[in-house]
Amino acid sequence: MESENYTPQTLIEAIRHFSDLDVATEYVASIRWPEGFVCPACGKQAHSYLKTRRLWKCKACKKQTSVKKGTIFEDSPISLDKWLAALWLVVNCKNGISSYEIARDLGVSQKAGWFMLQRLRLAMQRGTFEKYSEKFDGAVEVDETYIGGRARYRKAVENGARKGPRTGKTAVVGFLERGGHVHLTVIDSIRKTPLQKQVRKHVKPGATVYTDELKSYRGLDQHYAHKVINHAENYVEGLIHTNGLENFWSLLKRSLSGTYVKVEPYHLFRYLDEQAFRFNARKGNDGDRFEEVLGRVSGRRLTWDEVRDRAKPEPEPPYQPTLPWKPRAYRMGPF
Repeated sequence: MESENYTPQTLIEAIRHFSDLDVATEYVASIRWPEGFVCPACGKQAHSYLKTRRLWKCKACKKQTSVKKGTIFEDSPISLDKWLAALWLVVNCKNGISSYEIARDLGVSQKAGWFMLQRLRLAMQRGTFEKYSEKFDGAVEVDETYIGGRARYRKAVENGARKGPRTGKTAVVGFLERGGHVHLTVIDSIRKTPLQKQVRKHVKPGATVYTDELKSYRGLDQHYAHKVINHAENYVEGLIHTNGLENFWSLLKRSLSGTYVKVEPYHLFRYLDEQAFRFNARKGNDGDRFEEVLGRVSGRRLTWDEVRDRAKPEPEPPYQPTLPWKPRAYRMGPF
């Protein structure tokens, strides 16, 4: 049998390797406890292993624990071979994978597949909404976009509101350090104060900031080397452009509209985490991305009540967009 530390490099290798639940359990344990088992209750290492039940028993406190305990897999009746296959798919499919496809591929219900993906996205939070230890420096592109809407403003019409080009959409601001990683934040307004607050929060003073001509960015030259590209005239002037973020927006919206079709605003940050992870880890191979996310499943937990609680968005509100302008009245003329 192959070593428990062996990491598959292709999907077919992963399916074959983890089809044995003993191998899957040993592999997850080796990633979670690289220096050997540590009791999550008392912190001691002395233990015995109950092979028939795949449980570890601490000799100090006598408590039993599984490799799922204290991870995103906790309290899940779905076996590890299906969890690891789902993890491989979501971290390596460039445009994401839908819950219906997970359900068909793994033989679970669509509801279970959707919840599995939400748990896996929690483990993929590497920088979209987690705090970075250091701010962006050097050449940083900043841009904003809107997610959602369309369907001819159906919700606005149903609620009796006036229609407009941004009705029902959620604003997202992105930061891209050239040659580095991307960071995304859902914001409730693209006005000057909240937008520049995010810039100051994530970019070091003195860095070179590239933006478009949006008026909300005016005044950044007081703390940054602010370079502006006017998209009404051209898209590139030497090094002045935001094409790196424009490329990321296209990848993001392709996955949202093509794979997931519709995402509610209070879940949007989870899908941003997913796409940002794949973009930031794009230079690695499939096995590297798989092992990296698996190394972060410990210490994270997402219950069904939490993922369905619209009143408690995470990790920091707000996610429901508020329009900072008054929609204009449109007069319908003859066709």
